[in-house]
Amino acid sequence: MTGHDLRQLAPEDLRVKVQALREDLFRLRFRHATAQLNDPSQIRKTRRTLARALTILGQVDAAAVRQA
Repeated sequence: MTGHDLRQLAPEDLRVKVQALREDLFRLRFRHATAQLNDPSQIRKTRRTLARALTILGQVDAAAVRQA
């Protein structure tokens, strides 16, 4: 997912997406450790998407605090 796609999500949906990405990253790392992962670049892609989602979530939370 791109940053634009992530910004379109509601904060609750973004939190769900972050949790799903964390689970995906765990599974990918486990599969990589057991030599069952065909495309190791998936780990990097998932990690970067997770970082984007966490950054956007932090920005949304900071904006909510400033408005309150």
